[in-house]
Amino acid sequence: MNKDLTVGKPASVLWQYSLPLFGSILFQQLYNIADSFVAGRWIGTSALAAVGNSYEITLIYIAFAFGCNIGTSVVVARHFGSKNYSRLKTTVTTSLIASVVIGLLMMGMGLIGADFLLRLIQTPAEIFGDSLEYLLIYLGGFLFLLVYNIATGIFSALGDSRTPFYFLAVSSVTNVFVDILFVAQFQMGVAGVAWATFLCQGIAAALALGVVIKRLKSLPESEKAPWFSADCLKELSLIAIPSILQQGFISVGNIMIQSMINGFGMAAVGGYSAAVKLNNMTITSVTAIGNGMSNYTAQNAGAGLPERIEAGLSAGIKLAVGIAFVFTGLYLLAGPVFVGLFITDGNQAALSAGVLFLRIVSPFYLVIAVKLIADGILRGVNRMKLFMSATLTDLVIRVVCAAIFSRGLGLTGIWLSWPIGWIIAASLSLFFYHAVKQQRFDIPPTDIRLETAEEAAQAQWVQREA
Repeated sequence: MNKDLTVGKPASVLWQYSLPLFGSILFQQLYNIADSFVAGRWIGTSALAAVGNSYEITLIYIAFAFGCNIGTSVVVARHFGSKNYSRLKTTVTTSLIASVVIGLLMMGMGLIGADFLLRLIQTPAEIFGDSLEYLLIYLGGFLFLLVYNIATGIFSALGDSRTPFYFLAVSSVTNVFVDILFVAQFQMGVAGVAWATFLCQGIAAALALGVVIKRLKSLPESEKAPWFSADCLKELSLIAIPSILQQGFISVGNIMIQSMINGFGMAAVGGYSAAVKLNNMTITSVTAIGNGMSNYTAQNAGAGLPERIEAGLSAGIKLAVGIAFVFTGLYLLAGPVFVGLFITDGNQAALSAGVLFLRIVSPFYLVIAVKLIADGILRGVNRMKLFMSATLTDLVIRVVCAAIFSRGLGLTGIWLSWPIGWIIAASLSLFFYHAVKQQRFDIPPTDIRLETAEEAAQAQWVQREA
C-alpha cells in the first residue's frame, strides 16, 4: 500500500492521496466530538463545559503528538522519495524511542499539575471536579495518542493514506458506542467519556504499531539499520520541534482565550465548547490536506523534482477550499442545529454564544484553507522558520485582539479575533511561499538525506584517491 508520490499527474496523485487523509481526520475529530456530544446530550451543559474546558489543556499534549507526527512523516517521506530505506527505518525507530521517553515525562508532569492548570485558566467552580476527572483519565492514555500519531505519520510518509483511514473509521465509531454505553447505560458521568477514549485509542495504537512494524520489514535495505541514531534525532528535531512549539504556542494561546471566555460564565463556556468542536472539525479537515501537501512536497523534494511541488499547489488549494466551502455553508445555514446537537437542556444563552461564534468565524474558512496549503509546502521543504512566523503571527494577533475587543464587545469581540488573525497570517504564508518558489524549493542536501557510514567512507576514499 506504499505509494510513490513522485510519479503520475500531480493533481490526480495529490487528490487520491489526500482524500483518505481528509476522511481520517474526520474520524479523528469524531473522538473529541463524541465526548462533547455524549456529555452534553446525556449529562447536561455543565458536563459539556467541563469536557470543553479540559480539552484546551489536552491540546498541549495533542500538539506534542502532532509535532512528532509531522517530524517523522516529513523526514520519512524524504528518505522514501530518495529510496534510502535503511535511513528511513532508523528514523522511525529513533522517533518512537525519543518520543515515548519525552512523552512519559510530559504525562507525569500533567498528572501532577492538572489541578494547578485548571485553576490557572479560572475554571468555574461548578465544573472543576468534572474537568479534573476528565483531564486525569485523558492524560493517563497520552502514550496511546502519541504512538498512534507517529504510526499514522509513517503510513502517510510512505504514501499510504488509506490504512490510517481504516483504523480511525473503526476505532472512532466504536468510541461513540462505548461513550454512550458508559454514560447512558453504566451512568459513569464525565469519567465515562474519558475512559471510552482511553480504551479505544489504546487498541488503535497497538494495532497501528503492529502494522507499521510489518510494513517496514517489507522494505528493502542495503545494510542493517540501527535502532537509534543521534543524526536521525537531529534531522527529526529540525521539523518536529518547530511543529511542536508552533502547536504548543497555539494551545497556550487558546488557553489564554479560554480563560477570557471563562470570565463570561458557564453558558459562554458551554456554547464555545460546542462551537469550537465544530470549528476544529473544519480546521483539522483542511489541515489534513495541508499535511498531505507536506508529504507530497517532501517526497518530491527528496527526489529533486521541484516542478511537481509547484504543480501540486493549485490542486491542493482547490481541494482545501472546496472542503472549507462546504463547512461554511453548513454552519451558516444550520448553525443552531449543529450547536443544538451538543446543548440539549434548553440553555439558550449557551446556544446563542455558540451560534454567534460560527456565524462570525465560518465565512473565513476559505482564507485559512489557503494558508494551510501554503504552510504544508513550507514544512515539506523545511522552511520551518517561515512556517512558524506566519502561524505565530496568527496566534499573537488573535490573543491581543480578543483581549482588547472583549472589553467593549464582550464575546463578539473575542470571536472577531479569529478572522483578523487568519487574514494577516494567510497573507504572510502566501508571501513566504512565493519567496521559496523563487529558489526552486531548494533544500540543503544535509536536510534531505544524511550520509550513511558506508557513503561517508566511500567519499573519504574518493578524496584520498583524488
